[in-house]
Amino acid sequence: MKKICILTLLLLPALLFAQPAKETNPETVSIGISKMVAHPALDAIEQGIIDYLDSTGIKATYDLQNCNAEIATAIAIAQKFKSDDKDIVIGIATPPAQALAQVITTKPVVFGAITDPLAAGLLANYDKTEDTNIAGISDLNPIELQLETYFSIIKPKSLGMIYTSSEANGVAMMELAREICKKNGVEFVAAAISNSSEVKMAAQSIINRVDGMYVAIDNTVVSAITSVSEVCDKAGIPLFNTDTTSSEGIDFLMSWGFNYYTVGIETGKVVERILKGEKPKDIGAIFFNDPSQFELWFNLDSAKKLGITIDEDLLQAASVLVEHGEKRVIKQ
Repeated sequence: MKKICILTLLLLPALLFAQPAKETNPETVSIGISKMVAHPALDAIEQGIIDYLDSTGIKATYDLQNCNAEIATAIAIAQKFKSDDKDIVIGIATPPAQALAQVITTKPVVFGAITDPLAAGLLANYDKTEDTNIAGISDLNPIELQLETYFSIIKPKSLGMIYTSSEANGVAMMELAREICKKNGVEFVAAAISNSSEVKMAAQSIINRVDGMYVAIDNTVVSAITSVSEVCDKAGIPLFNTDTTSSEGIDFLMSWGFNYYTVGIETGKVVERILKGEKPKDIGAIFFNDPSQFELWFNLDSAKKLGITIDEDLLQAASVLVEHGEKRVIKQ
C-alpha cells in the first residue's frame, strides 16, 4: 500500500499537467482595439463599436488599448495583438491603424475615423482591385462647405489652424484648409505641434494674428480642445471646432461634424461584415455622404459675447443650440 501511495504522488504532477487545457468557446471572437488617445470623440467610437457588436449577438472579448499619442506605443500594442493572435483588430485614428496594418498582415485590420485612408497608406487603392486585409470608415468632412459657411458668419481676413505635423490626417486637413482659404481670399496662419502639451502654446503664438480659429479632425489637437477654447475666449476670437463630441462645455461659436458614436456604429458594421465572411478587399473604405450623418451646432452665448449674428436659415438647419449655458437639441 505504501508503494502504491508513493507511486501515486510521483505520478500526480504528470497527471495534472496531462489534463486537457480548458477549451475556449469557439464562437467567441477576440477583438483588439487600439485608439490614439482618450478623448470624447475616440471614446465614443470605441463605445459605438462595442455597443453595435453586442446588439448583433456576436460573442466577443475586447482588449482595449490606448496609445496615449505615442507612435512607439501604437507599434507595441500592434505587436501584442499579433502575439495574442487576435481574430480581428481595430485602429481608431491614423497612427494606431497604421501600426496595426504594418504589423498584422494575416488577420483583418479595421480602421475607424481615418480622414484619408489612401494618403495614410492604409489602402492601396479605392477601386478594390488589389487584395488587402484592411477596411474601415473614413471621417472625411465636407470641409469646403464647412469653412465657407464659417466665413459667411464671421467674415474673417485671416484664419488660424493648429495641426499635428506627424499625423497624416492633420497634415492633409491643413493643406486642404490652406487651399480653401486661398480660394476665398482669407490669409491662412498655421501652427504645427507634435503632441498635445504644445497645443495651448501654439494657439497663443498665432491668436493675435487671426480673426477666427479652426480645429479640424486632428486627434492630438482635439484632445486639448479646452486649451484652444480658453485662448480663443480670452482673445475674443470665434472658434470653429469640427468635432461636435468634444464641443460640450467649451466656448465655441460653431461646431459641425460627425456624432462619433455613429462612426463607431458604422465601424462595428464593418467588423460584422468581415466576421460574416465578407473580404476586407470587397468592403474597402466607406465614406459618409448623407447630410443627416453630420451635426451642426451653434453657441448663441458665444455669438452674443462676440457680437456676431448668425443667419436665421443657419439656425434653422442646426441640430444643437447652446443658449444661457444650456444645450438644446433641435434635431436628432
